[in-house]
Amino acid sequence: MATIDTAEQGWVRTWGAAPQSPGSAVAAVDSFENATLRQVVRVSGGGCRVRVRFTNEYGTTPLSIGAARMSLAASGHAVLPGSDRVLTFAGRPGADVAAGTAIFSDPVDLDLPALSRVWISLYVPGRVETCTCHGRPMDTGWMVAGNAVAAPDLPTGATPLPVRALICAVDVLAGAAAKAVVALGDSLTDGFGSTTGTDAGWPSLLAERLVADGGTVSHVVNQGISGNRLLNDGIGAAAVARFDRDVLDTPGLGYVVVFAGINDLAISFAPPGQDEFLATFPGAPVTADDVIAGYRTLIGRAHERGVKIYAATLTPFEGMDLFTAAGDTAREAVNTWIRTGGAFDGVLDFDAVWRDPAHLSRIREDFHMGDYGHGNDDGYRALADSIDLGLFR
Repeated sequence: MATIDTAEQGWVRTWGAAPQSPGSAVAAVDSFENATLRQVVRVSGGGCRVRVRFTNEYGTTPLSIGAARMSLAASGHAVLPGSDRVLTFAGRPGADVAAGTAIFSDPVDLDLPALSRVWISLYVPGRVETCTCHGRPMDTGWMVAGNAVAAPDLPTGATPLPVRALICAVDVLAGAAAKAVVALGDSLTDGFGSTTGTDAGWPSLLAERLVADGGTVSHVVNQGISGNRLLNDGIGAAAVARFDRDVLDTPGLGYVVVFAGINDLAISFAPPGQDEFLATFPGAPVTADDVIAGYRTLIGRAHERGVKIYAATLTPFEGMDLFTAAGDTAREAVNTWIRTGGAFDGVLDFDAVWRDPAHLSRIREDFHMGDYGHGNDDGYRALADSIDLGLFR
């Protein structure tokens, strides 16, 4: 295999998970030390060189990386023979990552086919009191005592990780023409309700369609956070606050899809009796006009970078505890502006895909997970299949 000069342009993000502090995630991991974390990710587009971004952005002390490896995943939990690669940091086998920062591994040569599943193993010798994480992983990761990064299969005694821990991105060298699509949103983008381990969220399914289409855009980065809002912090930083880090700083960025705002409205117009739940979501109530103003902010920042930005309409939620008629009226006002305002470069009409034709404020019975708010596998497939791939050509 020919080696490509790392100084060349052509890095593009092929997988991502938005970092969160343990206190702002729906799940967290207790403090630990002397442990190996082995986590599987499925990339979208492929490439010939790979680097991994490790994160300590919400850590309170330096993170010591003792050793790290990556490999293609074989069936079960095993490493595909011949694909194991040692990850280094400025040529060294480990690194110290200061609190509040992140670090890339050195690039390694690895032919990574599109839609590959990859193991990333990380040995942490020191104590991690506050683990930067992504609070709802849609693949199961594992933790085991000691340094097991070189083990060809999961060692005995490995326990499941409740979060995506200390890793937040995989980049590949794929050529200057390659572009990434970033999906920015909440649990509906994160994939809540889909079957764990099957890559059945709509961004993953969009990636499959783009790979099959054979164009230069085949990399899709999921930056959804379950419980996230557009305008206020709470479950993760607000989308407008994390837009630079999670979207605009993406290598190879070409397109953004914004599917956010329903939590802002549902929480702002919540019915009485939800005080305990709402305590998780600080900040003043917002209106449809506030959400639209937030969109305008994201549009302006994307256009400053020469990036196309699309919006998905907000889907129905009648049947959930937070539903009110006033909240649904605000949702419809936002959707009307998305469809007719002309501010976004394109519209993905997810509301039209999911709504029940006989009851427009509800999701179709065959498309939700049972809670009238989140999709099931068929529902997310319907969203992905509805997207015009011409938007990414």
